[in-house]
Amino acid sequence: MHATVFDLGGVLLDWDPEYLYASLIPDEDERRYFLTEVCPREWNAELDVGRDWAEAIAERAERFPAYAELIAAYHRRWDEMIAGPIPGMVEVLDELRLAGVPLYVLSNISAAKWRDAVARWGFLDRLRGAVVSGQEGVVKPDPSIYRTLLERYELEPERTFFTDDLPGNVAAARAWGIDAEQFVDAATLRGQLVDRGLLRG
Repeated sequence: MHATVFDLGGVLLDWDPEYLYASLIPDEDERRYFLTEVCPREWNAELDVGRDWAEAIAERAERFPAYAELIAAYHRRWDEMIAGPIPGMVEVLDELRLAGVPLYVLSNISAAKWRDAVARWGFLDRLRGAVVSGQEGVVKPDPSIYRTLLERYELEPERTFFTDDLPGNVAAARAWGIDAEQFVDAATLRGQLVDRGLLRG
């Protein structure tokens, strides 16, 4: 049986720190400084791999005391970084589920925030399983996280379709023989699934 695997942020959920900090830091230059120097993507990646949130927040606040409250908001108001599901994606998941195609997630996200996302967004309960970087201690595109996905759920690479918004993660999946495509939007994805016979045209 074929299976489908989805990234979370940028594929199923529209996640972007700008959604929160545009209101907290109105000045565009200061906001850019905050998100590239104070709480950069590299720091967020440490959280994705399992770093403790309290420790990470305290370390940043000590380094940038003037931004302590704004740094704390990265944790306390994380849900405000999500605008909602990517348009059309819940419908695609519903179509796949009704067609009997198993659904999985492979995501770089902290274990705590994954639990928060599942609690808030009910459609994530329709998934058969998930491999989450914060639980595994390794992030995409490390090859071992793809091996974990395939072995844990007994998936055949050539019968597994994966989509991710980042080219590097797609390339790493293809290196395992997984049928992978970079995510563009729900309509493009649906076309790719139709081409593979997983959905009807």
